[in-house]
Amino acid sequence: MGANVLRLFGQRTKQLNLALEGGGAHGAFTWGVLDRLLEDDALALGWISGTSAGAVNAVALAAGLADGGPNEARARLKSVWEAVAKAGVPDLLRNNPWLAGISRSVTFAQVASMFSPYDFNPLGFDPLRKLLEAHVDFTKLRTTAGPELLIAATDVATGRARLFRRSEISVEAVLASACLPTIHHAVSIEGRAYWDGGFSSNPDLVTLGRESPVADTLIVKLNSLDKNGIPTSAREITARVNQITFGQPMLRDIELIEAVRRLSRRFARMRHGKADAQLARQRFHLIEAGRFTVALAPESKALPDLQLLTYLHAAGRSEAAKWLERHGNDIGRRETVDLARHFLAPRPAAAETPDTGSPTIAA
Repeated sequence: MGANVLRLFGQRTKQLNLALEGGGAHGAFTWGVLDRLLEDDALALGWISGTSAGAVNAVALAAGLADGGPNEARARLKSVWEAVAKAGVPDLLRNNPWLAGISRSVTFAQVASMFSPYDFNPLGFDPLRKLLEAHVDFTKLRTTAGPELLIAATDVATGRARLFRRSEISVEAVLASACLPTIHHAVSIEGRAYWDGGFSSNPDLVTLGRESPVADTLIVKLNSLDKNGIPTSAREITARVNQITFGQPMLRDIELIEAVRRLSRRFARMRHGKADAQLARQRFHLIEAGRFTVALAPESKALPDLQLLTYLHAAGRSEAAKWLERHGNDIGRRETVDLARHFLAPRPAAAETPDTGSPTIAA
């Protein structure tokens, strides 16, 4: 795929893989990051690894590149997120008066947690399918040259990650990557059932580092690593459990990357497998949304309103612009985030005070 990247972007000199974390409506931050990166005439995109909202951003970006290049990719991302904002409250609620009545006093996520989706949504209706099919030509995406895709979903039977490559991307693969089992039916592909990729790979960093011909990877992280205070209400406990659960796959990948690096340094004169040697040399970079998303109510991930999406898009653009200014010249030369220190080092103990909930964002 490396040659395909160069053909798409002419003589662009900086090549960068993308690793896009999931996070529901907070994925609008990633949209902002991508929007700014696509403006950089010197930058070519390598492989793209994405999960859940990261998968939606990945296929929208790749579809736009296939149809017309960076400007079309920016337009496609914009149209997808505008459609998300227009959908607002899920169609499932609008079309079900009983659920809509409950939702006036509690959030959709809380409603969903009370029942199985096989009970309140027996036909398996998923409004994301209609949105994706309206904006992405999956047949063209599979058959057109461009950045390789790694879209993660979780095999329900085994709990292991399944990575869908560009040649096998379908609307079902993206729906599987974004399938929260409390809201949607499991997605069946080739006789196997899949749930959200965030349970197993959020997003995949190891395969990306081992196989991509591009030696730099930018991680776009939506969820804060830490949350001060001890959750005490059911809402707070559920939110923290989800944050921990969906954060573990990335931490596992980073622990593996650091272990490979330690072995590579320790046995520098010994012959290593090509894949692990390449992983050890991969240069990682990071843009984080944590300081923008940590103050948002947990349920904001499931309730995308235009004000929230606009705010996060602007934040993503701003952070990407700052990162390019500080580190654009480091691409191809040096890593700009210390993975071990940033993700794995012990953290100061959080104050043992109740978490009273997160305020909604102001305009």
